[in-house]
Formats: sequence, C-alpha cells, structure tokens
Amino acid sequence: MANIKSAKKRIRQIERRTAVNRSRRTDMRTHVKLVEQAIAAGDATAAQAAFNDAQPRLMRSAQKGLLPRNTASRKLSRLSKQIKNLSA
Repeated sequence: MANIKSAKKRIRQIERRTAVNRSRRTDMRTHVKLVEQAIAAGDATAAQAAFNDAQPRLMRSAQKGLLPRNTASRKLSRLSKQIKNLSA
C-alpha cells in the first residue's frame, strides 16, 4: 500500500478512471453486439438503426482512448459493409 499522499491520490484517480472506462467499454461492446445480432438475423433496417446508434459510441470510445482510432474505424467499416451486403 502506498504511504505517500500523492501516491494515495493517484490510486483513487486510477480507481475512478477504471470504473468510467469499464462502463464506456461495456456500453460500446453492447451496442456493437446489437448490430451484429441484427445482421445475423438478416434484418437490414434493424441493423442500420443499431449501427446508427453504435457509431458515435465507437468513435467516442476511440476519442477517449479506450481503443485505437483505426480499430474503431475498421470495426465501423466492416459492420457497414455487412449491412450493405444484407440489403443488396
């Protein structure tokens, strides 16, 4: 356990940040899964609606540093392509 005051403060900050990041990551993953489930069901309109809901969450999580920007862009691109193939 830390003895120095600044080290104790850093531990408190890390705990708070970890909780926030865990919540954001869970929210992002949930919405991506909703898109994937709609794609698997073959429902193009539901998939598009879920995609429109998941897109800002993915990019926001990239902006906040939860995942790299290119990873978020790649995920969005792949989901978008799958939705496009559904409706075609």
